Amino acid sequence: PGHVLLYVGEVLETRLSRSGRLLSFIARAIGAPLPLDDGMTGGATVAVMENAGLGGQSWTRTYARAGRFPQVIHSAKCFSGPTGLEERIGCGIGMALAVSEADGALVFRSAGYFLDIGGRRLALPRLLAPGVMEIVHKDEGDGMFLFTLTLTHGRLGVLIRQSARFRDS
Repeated sequence: PGHVLLYVGEVLETRLSRSGRLLSFIARAIGAPLPLDDGMTGGATVAVMENAGLGGQSWTRTYARAGRFPQVIHSAKCFSGPTGLEERIGCGIGMALAVSEADGALVFRSAGYFLDIGGRRLALPRLLAPGVMEIVHKDEGDGMFLFTLTLTHGRLGVLIRQSARFRDS
């Protein structure tokens, strides 16, 4: 409580398929929670702080964009829901997260998307879901970790892939 953890790093790769670019563009209406630019690389920061009102942590990610204002993504990780952990991106939209370990990395995998409307949770049908979101944090030692985000649709394949390296600040 009262502290902010700051991670400083660099986006190494951002790849968006044609469908990924379309999804990212549409998602601007709810706060642009996905990378906006195919090929985006450059400086990045992540700030994490407690958010007791949401029952978890607020995350603010800032990504440099060449010749443009940086992209800022806000979300909250909340300790609730069917898996015990959810990520909420605002506008009542969120996803349950399953957490596991694989090859020494921490893996967060979407376990269903939902919409909260007036305190009622509605599960998003699989047909309307963007795909399986997987986020991997791989410890590289010396306070460094590799972050990889992959969004894979059942029929369209990999929509978005982003990797970045961060260090504790």
